[in-house]
Amino acid sequence: MKKIEAVIKPFKLEDVKDALAEAGITGMTVTEVKGYGRQQGHSELYRGAEYVVDFLPKVKLEVVVPEDDAETVVEKISEAARTGKIGDGKIFVTSIDKVVRIRTGETDREAL
Repeated sequence: MKKIEAVIKPFKLEDVKDALAEAGITGMTVTEVKGYGRQQGHSELYRGAEYVVDFLPKVKLEVVVPEDDAETVVEKISEAARTGKIGDGKIFVTSIDKVVRIRTGETDREAL
């Protein structure tokens, strides 16, 4: 099994959710986060005063899928989240050793 974590622009969340639903992915966890990468934040002007916004608002979504679905999920997220501008985000793929559904005790693939 693979865990796919994607940090994307907040306004792209619905597009990504719809793309994953089309691919048959039924569950995900979404967290509002802040961060920066190469863009290093930016300066804004408010009431005549300039201030630096270091951490930009992002959305982090986490999906656990069987290993054979991982590449499809990465492609769907990448296509749906891409704007072509700096700050589109990152996707991280890691291995998952075990999954347990608490309610039933099912494990691994059955727990997804």
